[in-house]
Amino acid sequence: MNHIEKIKAAIDYIEANLTKKLDLDMVAAAVHYSKHHLQRIFSKSLGLTLHDYLQRRQLTEAAKLLVFSKKSILDIALLSGYESQQAFHGAFCSMYKLPPNAYRENEEFYPLQLKFEFEGSFQMLHKKDNGNWNVVFAAEGDIPRWMALVRLVIDGFPHLHEDEHIAALKARIARNEALLVADAETAVGILLFSRKTGSIEFMGTHPLYRQKGIPQAFLKNLARLEVCSQKGLVERFDSSIGAGTVLMPYAGEFQLTPEEAMVARIPLEKGETTDATAMSYGYIPGII
Repeated sequence: MNHIEKIKAAIDYIEANLTKKLDLDMVAAAVHYSKHHLQRIFSKSLGLTLHDYLQRRQLTEAAKLLVFSKKSILDIALLSGYESQQAFHGAFCSMYKLPPNAYRENEEFYPLQLKFEFEGSFQMLHKKDNGNWNVVFAAEGDIPRWMALVRLVIDGFPHLHEDEHIAALKARIARNEALLVADAETAVGILLFSRKTGSIEFMGTHPLYRQKGIPQAFLKNLARLEVCSQKGLVERFDSSIGAGTVLMPYAGEFQLTPEEAMVARIPLEKGETTDATAMSYGYIPGII
């Protein structure tokens, strides 16, 4: 059994036991694997620890019950693997930034963490040449697999407004400002950029393909397109949120904007040059 199958087994066990108080020891024993190795491959592949994944999944199911059921908060706490309402209250507030009763009153459910699905054949996951990815312009037919990756790397926090994202995506596709990297039918890298401003506005990498050279492949492609906002590629603002490298904004009520910077080659009437101009919002030592 390879490491992906081990992770699948661990996730399946977690999903089947979300109402119980679980820990790493229990999950490792259930899948017959060393807890140290399981923790290592789980964190490396998904970008968050097994504990964090479990907590986010249980709180997501709790949030669903708060909005769509009439169960008491104590009952929901116990069904979410917590031994007391007080412990549940603290964990829920920490992740959702609202107490459970206030979240229920808002009547708006959004997930912290959906079940991690390993869909696709992942034929190129073990390729040795990480720099030779085929970057293409996305088409409208790519929207379903694009959104599947968006949901995987963003989940629900900050709140993703899918309709707004899809509308923006369609506009960027029409202007050839949406790039895609795929492994067979699975989108493993996506990027939105602006030719007008030279900024990279969204970038997501499939968790299993982190450190596989996909951001670098995007940058090489953008350089050929004379869009060189290389320093705009920033890591996800909170690594505890999930697995992939993501560049904000997301759009919607919880829109966040990253540090932005752009570098562009000086245009010449003839020939090429390595000279460039740089512009950023504030002083960024790393761009010099």
